[in-house]
Amino acid sequence: MSDIRIATAEDQILLDKEAKYCSYGDTVHYIEPPRIFSRCEGSYVWDTEDQAYLDLQMWYSAVNFGYANPRLNNALKQQIDTLPQIASQYLHKGKIELSEMIAVDAKNKFGLDGRVHFNVGGSQSIEDSLKVVRNASNGKSLMFAFEGGYHGRTLGASSITSSFRYRRRYGHFGERANFIPFPYHFRGPKGMTKEEYGSHCVQQFARLFETEYNGVWDPKTNQCEYAAFYVEPIQGTGGYVIPPMNFYRELKHVLDQHGILMVSDEIQMGFYRTGKLWSIEHFDVQPDVIVFGKALTNGLNPLGGIWAREELINPKIFPPGSTHSTFASNPLGTAVGLEMFKMTSEVDYGAMVMAKGKYFLEGLQDLQKRFPIIGDVDGLGLALRCEICGPDGFTPDKATLDYMVEEGMKGDMLVDGQKLGLILDVGGYYKNVITLAPSLEISYPEIDLGLKLLEQLLVRATTR
Repeated sequence: MSDIRIATAEDQILLDKEAKYCSYGDTVHYIEPPRIFSRCEGSYVWDTEDQAYLDLQMWYSAVNFGYANPRLNNALKQQIDTLPQIASQYLHKGKIELSEMIAVDAKNKFGLDGRVHFNVGGSQSIEDSLKVVRNASNGKSLMFAFEGGYHGRTLGASSITSSFRYRRRYGHFGERANFIPFPYHFRGPKGMTKEEYGSHCVQQFARLFETEYNGVWDPKTNQCEYAAFYVEPIQGTGGYVIPPMNFYRELKHVLDQHGILMVSDEIQMGFYRTGKLWSIEHFDVQPDVIVFGKALTNGLNPLGGIWAREELINPKIFPPGSTHSTFASNPLGTAVGLEMFKMTSEVDYGAMVMAKGKYFLEGLQDLQKRFPIIGDVDGLGLALRCEICGPDGFTPDKATLDYMVEEGMKGDMLVDGQKLGLILDVGGYYKNVITLAPSLEISYPEIDLGLKLLEQLLVRATTR
């Protein structure tokens, strides 16, 4: 393996400026020196030395349809030449048609009438959803959320994100969450099947409503102190943890019994990452609110939003002025979103993603058989996980994964004579999980390539 890479003179000038002028509030330097990238296409990015890297995380699942996707890029370019800007208080065709597309799809799948409200990104859309559920529940500010859950880093979103690290400096402003254990079967009690553990977790949650002295329920008025339960159907930053298929159905039954709304955060898992438009579709439940963002525009012009049941968001209960963003429903974003829906409707996109995900997962399972440090692999569609552990196959090993990430970014691995780097994302409760979110347009040869590069990193990690 190579020695530590040294930045070029041109890159070093930029890095010196970054150290002086850029906020580090949104920066994580996983490697030193950090790479500076110059172009991208498909599943690859290139640095300033024109070194190629296969990207298996695609901007945290924002670029589901590949970097510089020609069709989506062209939709943006065409919109720039017609109606690139208009204040969100005014109407344009893209806003109306994209809202219709999402709402009609929800009606067909869930049997529920609803409306769409746009904003500029995931965290901002979480904030809007909090307004919707607080308004519908007469101002209740308490929420349920999951251990390992991540919903963003604005003040409201971080209050329902289970990591105290994200809100430690800022205190609480209104919302507070009661964090409930997620059915993380690999790290759950032994002796239970995955489905049994899912039921067990629901039963433990249901205990909160057995008597008034469990702290959340008034049996005399049949009222709960909590307005909603915020769920990521597949945990994202928590490590792409996939729950049992019976879990949400049983959980929703408890929520409905006690008048608690279910908000499905699809910001990272939406738009076919799991083989369906919304990941909650896998679990046979009807969400009350869906929050989306990221891949709606393939990471081009930021656009997010919420779909909510008609009873929660109709103009009588959520009137004009309830919330607002200058750039909400911007025409550049809605144009790309509409084209994305058209593109994914022309083929059985879900079946394609499920087939590729099955193939990729089988490759990970083969690596697991050959490398004992892989404690767990799992996947749903092209949301895949690979948990790196100690020699016992269970003890979390963050240090080894950090080493693998650094080695991947050296750009010095050889496959069939081609020198490549590999971009991985780190997640999980112990930061020891490779969270794999490749382009949904990834080819089978590129999946094979990714597996070969992962194998090289595992060899380096186990022989260093």
